[in-house]
Amino acid sequence: MLIETEDTPNPATLKFLPGRDVTGDRDPVDFAEAGIVAGRSALADALFALADVRRVFLGSDFVSVTKDDAADWATLRPQILVTLTDFFRAGKQVLAADIAAPEAVISPEDADIVARVKELLDTRVRPAVASDGGDIVFRGYREGVVYLSMQGACSGCPSSRATLRHGVENMLRHYVPEVSAVEPVEE
Repeated sequence: MLIETEDTPNPATLKFLPGRDVTGDRDPVDFAEAGIVAGRSALADALFALADVRRVFLGSDFVSVTKDDAADWATLRPQILVTLTDFFRAGKQVLAADIAAPEAVISPEDADIVARVKELLDTRVRPAVASDGGDIVFRGYREGVVYLSMQGACSGCPSSRATLRHGVENMLRHYVPEVSAVEPVEE
């Protein structure tokens, strides 16, 4: 099994491409720390068993792994590759069947605005962010402010705030005039 790796804008994160579905048609899942996995993903459990893994993001066809700042990719990358290869060869299920993304509570009068924001995020923003090994997730809308969380390689990336402020916020304000600002939500 050949697994390709790609650098991401975040030097602490690498994107691993196993050449097969990871989450498939399910939403991406971000495990910001080992303690929140708790049987939700056998693959994330296996990766967090490696000493220097700090975050695991499971995309539709990729896995992003964030390392401890003191760790060296030259040592950790081969360990991750072996873990991924062994996992996929064993044919194990990546995610538990009951994993579901939390839904934001939206007031009925904001439903149209939220639908337009989500459409723009899904068609214009998420594909670009996924190519860098991460995701951007809608977390809410209230009084002109869109709340988003950056996941995977994008979480903690030095350029993520600029991406939100200058890229995403400007685009949303242009196409959805009701939007006045974008605020990050830390998870």
